[in-house]
Amino acid sequence: MALDAQSFEILMHSVQRFVRERLVPAEDLVEERDEVPADIVEDMKDLGLFGLSIPENYGGIGLSMAQECAVAHTLGQTALAFRSVVGTNIGIGSQGILMDGTEAQKETWLPLIASGELIVSFALTEPDAGSDAASLKTRAVSAGDDYLLSGSKRYITNAPRAGAFTLMARTGGEGAGGISAFIVPAGLPGLSLGQPDKKMGQRGTKTCDVYLDEVRVPAANLIGGKPGLGFKTAMKVLDRGRLHMSALACGMAQRILDESVAYAKQRRQFGQRIGDFQLVQAMLADSQAELLAGWSMVRAVADAYDQKAPGARDGEVSMQASCAKLFTTEMVGRVADRGVQVHGGAGYINEYKVERFYRDVRLLRLYEGTTQVQQMVVGRHLMREG
Repeated sequence: MALDAQSFEILMHSVQRFVRERLVPAEDLVEERDEVPADIVEDMKDLGLFGLSIPENYGGIGLSMAQECAVAHTLGQTALAFRSVVGTNIGIGSQGILMDGTEAQKETWLPLIASGELIVSFALTEPDAGSDAASLKTRAVSAGDDYLLSGSKRYITNAPRAGAFTLMARTGGEGAGGISAFIVPAGLPGLSLGQPDKKMGQRGTKTCDVYLDEVRVPAANLIGGKPGLGFKTAMKVLDRGRLHMSALACGMAQRILDESVAYAKQRRQFGQRIGDFQLVQAMLADSQAELLAGWSMVRAVADAYDQKAPGARDGEVSMQASCAKLFTTEMVGRVADRGVQVHGGAGYINEYKVERFYRDVRLLRLYEGTTQVQQMVVGRHLMREG
């Protein structure tokens, strides 16, 4: 699955122009209002951003992983709230249906997701099950042609906007084998939302808790039509999501470095530009070197991902995706820290973009698998395969 080279070049030019002319000028508004303007969301729909990873026969654009990473890299060069609006539709919200759903489920849900008519969220994390996803407690009890779902989910991205959730619940015994994946419409009786979370950064993004009290979901909404496959679905989804996050981290690192270089050129101390001081140049150089290494890694792993069998999980590629997420999200944290240092006192003031980006990128080391989870994935793979 990939867009032809000429069409992809046209898309990239459109996305780059959209980021430059539409999103970057709106960053202050998003920071002030904690909301992405509705007209920008509509423009995202028109550009096809909600369906980047969904095949053309289901109404999407059908990008390969490498192409998706290139777009994510571009979207990463502005406030991360903009990418978050479309992020769950592109990735963790839709991919479980695409990878493991029945044909009827794909035909029903994917066109709505690709158009942006339906915002879909991924509901895995719970109050007592974060990194240890296999210990989730939300239960789905069979009731004739339906399942009754009860439990709670935490920190669910786009939940306040969502029209449906790709939701993991326990249909069987303990452990990963007892988990199933469901498509849960947001308007069902018994489903309610908590108050929007007040976060350190990423203003304009929306997360909250999701509560389920015997929510009746048709058995036809069990992804793949078979219970017990949900954990495997979630892990396959996260492989792709981790590469997307890695590309996003590189895009934000590029933006922070650009801001830092621009400031170093215009800020003067001791009679000269601060960028002419070797110690400032050293910070910029370290950021450039790490960014180049990270982006090279992402592109290489994305190419490897595209070479594997569609919908399959390849242990080596999964390990490499974890390497990419581990390195790039830690890398952008270091780039952001240097960016604040280059700006000096101004870097601690909200009107300068690096202050916001410093807070925003901190989350990248936490969601879709913390740095420590990525270390475990890589370490276990080496011990098993080495």
